[in-house]
Amino acid sequence: MRLILLPILTLLLPLALGAEVTTEYTIQNDCDRKTQRGDSISVHYRGTLAADGSEFDASYNRGKPLDFTVGKGQVIKGWDEGLLDMCIGDKRTLTIPPEFGYGERAMGPIPAGSTLGELFDFVVGWGC
Repeated sequence: MRLILLPILTLLLPLALGAEVTTEYTIQNDCDRKTQRGDSISVHYRGTLAADGSEFDASYNRGKPLDFTVGKGQVIKGWDEGLLDMCIGDKRTLTIPPEFGYGERAMGPIPAGSTLGELFDFVVGWGC
């Protein structure tokens, strides 16, 4: 019985705590079709820790955007949720609580339980 309840509680915990990904637009464009689950997109990003603003990763430093499919679990849940409804050329900053990031586990330079600040520049999309 405990094995069944644990996954259910894990899914419901963010809802009970009221955790959500928040979005702040830097540039917001109009377009005929915005990103949806299943779209392949290419984004530049800069990841920082919300607590002190220190950068932990940035595609800009590598000179190459990241390609992935939205809503397929290829990235953290905060990206899958927070990058919906974007137009090509949009820039937005997401504040991602731990429940939508890496949770209570440390990941490289990211301490356990960290809220993330992520700046995104939507470069191109296929299917959008």
